Amino acid sequence: NLVLCYKGIPQTMATFGLEAFLDGAGCKLVFYLHRVARGVSLSTTCLLSGFQAIKLCPSISRWMEVRIRSPKCIIFCCFLCWVLHLVVNIPIARYVTGPINSKNMSTEKMYRYCPSHLSGILFSVTAVIYLFTDGMCLALMVWTSGSMVLVLHRHKQRVQHIRSSSLSPRTSHETRATHTILILVSMFVSFHALGSILSYWITQMDNPSQGLRSISFLVASGFPT
Repeated sequence: NLVLCYKGIPQTMATFGLEAFLDGAGCKLVFYLHRVARGVSLSTTCLLSGFQAIKLCPSISRWMEVRIRSPKCIIFCCFLCWVLHLVVNIPIARYVTGPINSKNMSTEKMYRYCPSHLSGILFSVTAVIYLFTDGMCLALMVWTSGSMVLVLHRHKQRVQHIRSSSLSPRTSHETRATHTILILVSMFVSFHALGSILSYWITQMDNPSQGLRSISFLVASGFPT
């Protein structure tokens, strides 16, 4: 909800031509909260996949069962995600300025209402940091989802002889769960990866069209939606 609110509403207003509706402080706050919410959204989704995989995998859940069942562990991990992204994104907000004070800046192509004066080196370092953290979360999400699919497949094979005597044509619970996991992780990874690629591509273009920026915004909104 925070990602959609702090990116969607200003982006929609900018699309309709209202590009100077935020001052410097407003731009810093909107840009900072959007980056924090985006990182927390991805991290908590990755955590959810991890907790689900731990509960399903017998070899891991035996010695982590007590810790994972404790609500304190989940609350602490979510709290840690918030603190991490609140701290990491503080330097980024420093370089965001109001639309009147900056012109012809690189990230103005993505955030028309809040341009930034990131230099080429700082922009590259920031892009590498976000690429590493996002890539790690997506890789963990794919790995944990693959582990869950493998566990469900093995469980289905073990109970196949029991269900073979049943005349019911219904799809097994394991198959339905596997399809759900594969669809969700495919959508998550596709939306997030494609949105990041489009965002970087736009920042490297001299004069990106409004249509391309709108497509990038819609794709980036797919993950939180």
